[in-house]
Parts: sequence; C-alpha cells; structure tokens
Amino acid sequence: MAEHLLPGAPPVTVTLRRSGRARRITLRISQLDGRVTLTLPTGVPESEAMEFARSKEGWIRGHLESRSQPTVVGLGAMIPIEGDRYRVVAAQGRRVQVGNGEIAVPQDAPARRLAGWLRELARDRLVDASDRYSALLGRPYARITLRDTRSRWGSCTSQGALMYSWRLILAPPEILQYVAAHEVAHLAEMNHSAAFWSTVERLHGPYKTQRQWLRRNGNELHSFVFQA
Repeated sequence: MAEHLLPGAPPVTVTLRRSGRARRITLRISQLDGRVTLTLPTGVPESEAMEFARSKEGWIRGHLESRSQPTVVGLGAMIPIEGDRYRVVAAQGRRVQVGNGEIAVPQDAPARRLAGWLRELARDRLVDASDRYSALLGRPYARITLRDTRSRWGSCTSQGALMYSWRLILAPPEILQYVAAHEVAHLAEMNHSAAFWSTVERLHGPYKTQRQWLRRNGNELHSFVFQA
C-alpha cells in the first residue's frame, strides 16, 4: 500500500491498495475512522488513481465533513447511555451514580472509571439479551467477550463464542437487543442467508429500523474518546 496527499484545505491522505481481483478503480471512505482508500487493478498506474481521486474530491470532502467529530470524555462532556444524554460531573464519593440527566464519576481518572462502568453495564445487558435469545433459539453459546471493535458490532464463531462491542451500551436499548439477536441467530445459521434473517426476525421481531439506525448513527458511538 502507498499513501498520497490530495491537496487542499486541509489536505486529505489517500491510501492506494492494489488487488489482483479488482477490475476497476474503487473508492471507499471508512465510516469509522474516515480513512480514504482507493483500490487499484494490478496494472493501473498510481497517477491514474490519483486523477480519479481528484475527480471525486467534492464527494470525498463532503463525506469527511459529515462525519461525527471526536468528543473527549471528561468532566463537563455530554455522553449517551442507553440512548439518553447525560452530562459527566464529579462525584462526591467513590461510586459512579446516574440521575437527573447527570452521571457522576470519581474525579481521579474519570474517563477510565466511566469506561469501566459502561463496560460492566454493557456486559449485564448483553448477557441478559444473549441468554434470552439463546433460550428462544434452543442453542447455547459458549462464552461472551466484550471489545472495543471498530469494524463490527458483534460476531459469533463456529464454536459458539459471542463477541460484542461494549459501545452498544451508548445506543438506545433496542439497538443492543437487535445486535444480540443477530449474533445469537448465527448459532443456528453461520451465514447471512434468507434463513438467517428469518431467524433474526423470529428472535427479535422486525429489525430493519434498528439495522438502519446503526448504519446512520454507528459512527457517533465511536466518536467518544475515553482518554486516561
């Protein structure tokens, strides 16, 4: 891979990636981190690829400008928890407490403490949802792990191990429920066939609204930076 700059204010870094399977130049902007990638067929020169990028400059900059800007989490910041917004304030004691539109966190390392509290809340909600959907499906899962993944909201291995992004706790509850149903459905269907989506609907009910919400708003869930 190679990187080139698209001049302008500000300049945009464009990553060039070659693929023997590509038949034409394709352009992709990651909704998670804003990375601009051009995929080139093997014989296409880099100059031609950058000319293609320049022809799409307006589209590229429009998409980059529409992305959610990072929010550094700390005292005074606003953060969503299960879809509701709370202001982060200093706690008087050693416990995290929620109420009246505020979340109070201990003043030493508030971002780290808040992130830990959110992970535990996410685990409680995801274990509960996974247990319920697994019972409905009649198939047990092996274990649940939580990560801060940027490429997917969840996964299910052929051994029945479920993985979820803990940032789902920032979204409205029905979004977390949909992702749990989606991953548990993979215990029966390790694919995205019609049978799989039928299983999701049997477990969760209608899901298209929740799926579309993640596509539109998922990037915002990754915009919160929990710095030490």
